[in-house]
Amino acid sequence: MSRRVLDLSGRRAVVTGGSRGVGRATALLLARAGARVGIGYRSRSEAALQVVRRMHELNSAGFALAGDLTREADVEALFDRADDAFGGVDLVVGNHGIWPSADIPLAQMTLEHWQRTLKVNLESLFLVCREAARRVADGGAIVVVSSTAAQRGETFHGDYAASKGGLNSLVKGLAVELAPRGITVNAVAPGWIETDMTEEVLSGPGRTKALESIPLGRIATPEDVAGPIAFLCSDLARHVTGEVMNVNGGAVRPG
Repeated sequence: MSRRVLDLSGRRAVVTGGSRGVGRATALLLARAGARVGIGYRSRSEAALQVVRRMHELNSAGFALAGDLTREADVEALFDRADDAFGGVDLVVGNHGIWPSADIPLAQMTLEHWQRTLKVNLESLFLVCREAARRVADGGAIVVVSSTAAQRGETFHGDYAASKGGLNSLVKGLAVELAPRGITVNAVAPGWIETDMTEEVLSGPGRTKALESIPLGRIATPEDVAGPIAFLCSDLARHVTGEVMNVNGGAVRPG
């Protein structure tokens, strides 16, 4: 029997936003590679339990814990649960976030709208990354899900682009801080993905516009993004840190 190339046997993982979309696909791929995986989610209890059941079918131990990751106590509780269930954490995937779909010019954007997006997409990821920096075992990995919007900007969604740009900068600084412990810190930056979050836009005229912007000519699935995340969690990427890996079908090509 051949040994799998991407082997995460014995690794202990936490994936936020794990009940659906990219988080779900990532949790299941990590489990398939041999990791034990705990997922954090906000409100979709049945969907989260389905992920855990599927992980058990893959012979992987797993759990799901509800919480609001904009709250320090809930972030700590997620990592406490991983400590109790697995005895620690090796891999952390920060995947949760929001994308307000309405087009809002910056001149008309309320402070409340701006603050809400940054609270969920940046401040809560700071809390997750801070806890990960305290708890991830030496030689582990942290991967956050950013967006190509951070590199190209996004007209009428300045709040979203700014939140993801801040996340990219956080990754680069934290990578240097944790390098002496052999912990890698990277971001994956997807473009358009077929998820619940984008369904409203991609089910209408926006789909044609999105497809026209992608040289590969198709919109990504959650599994297309989960693969690069799993790679960055593995020993195959042990010398990759502080990077933002674009997963967008060629839509954004930084110089």
